[in-house]
Amino acid sequence: MHNGVAARYSNKRGPGVPEHRATERPGMVPAVRRTAGTMFASLHGELTAHAWGDPDFEYDVYSLFHQRSLAMGWLDDRSAGGGAEDRMRRAPGLWAMNDAGCNARSIASGADLVSWFQVETSAVADDRPLPVRPFLQCAESATTRLGTLRLAAVQLLLPVQGLDVAARPAYAPLPSMLTADWFAGRDPRSRTPVEVNINSGRYTSVPDIAERLTDHLRHLDQPVFSHSSHDIVGQDAVLAPRFDDSFWCGPPLHGMVLRGELTEWSCDAIGWLAEVIADTAASLSVHTPLLFTVTRTHSAG
Repeated sequence: MHNGVAARYSNKRGPGVPEHRATERPGMVPAVRRTAGTMFASLHGELTAHAWGDPDFEYDVYSLFHQRSLAMGWLDDRSAGGGAEDRMRRAPGLWAMNDAGCNARSIASGADLVSWFQVETSAVADDRPLPVRPFLQCAESATTRLGTLRLAAVQLLLPVQGLDVAARPAYAPLPSMLTADWFAGRDPRSRTPVEVNINSGRYTSVPDIAERLTDHLRHLDQPVFSHSSHDIVGQDAVLAPRFDDSFWCGPPLHGMVLRGELTEWSCDAIGWLAEVIADTAASLSVHTPLLFTVTRTHSAG
């Protein structure tokens, strides 16, 4: 069993998750407590190194993400090993750290993949969504410590199978709706056209619920995403995931794309939409992980 930051993998391995690592959970003892499942994020675009940066700085987004998660009180380190006294000092949180990496070439060449992060999501409280917004906040914070990020797309693996919609209280059937007003009153010029690809891998879950999901989203009283159109799509329409098919229910054969506008192009808005889509899909009897990709179609303004 690995302890804390010592559990990180070498970034040189890249973001692929080969078969022998599909069940590894660094820093985790799955039998100790129930978890919601693995959540993964990759940030795509361009990263320009800070002019004031130390050229000898190690591009270690694992440590940066770990420290940011710890600082925000979101890291669950109760299963990180050590003696009983050590474990008593540790706190529950939203996730346990698994893996992370940075494409150092993107700093020099503007390569598409910038950084990626993998966590084991703690069991989700009945009146809370998957913690996608804080997850992306930590991912963005860790990445922007290395340079200035021009974000073009975000891809997420959402552990929808870890949501128990039957346990949702009446006041929070879609928990993220309780925070929708945070996005009210934004500058209209910040609205950004996007495409949202939702894929259920080998299963037809997403195409099967596409009309109902779209109708549900269209009728939500929320200022974050305005829907304009949607289509059923296949594997060619989605950004290739940065992990092996055996890691989830891939390959991404069955999906849909939503077109519309986000109130702003930010990880915060993307995370909010991902949380709502995950809860909506779960309420429509989807019980498998979903690949969720948001791409900026062109610059706003």
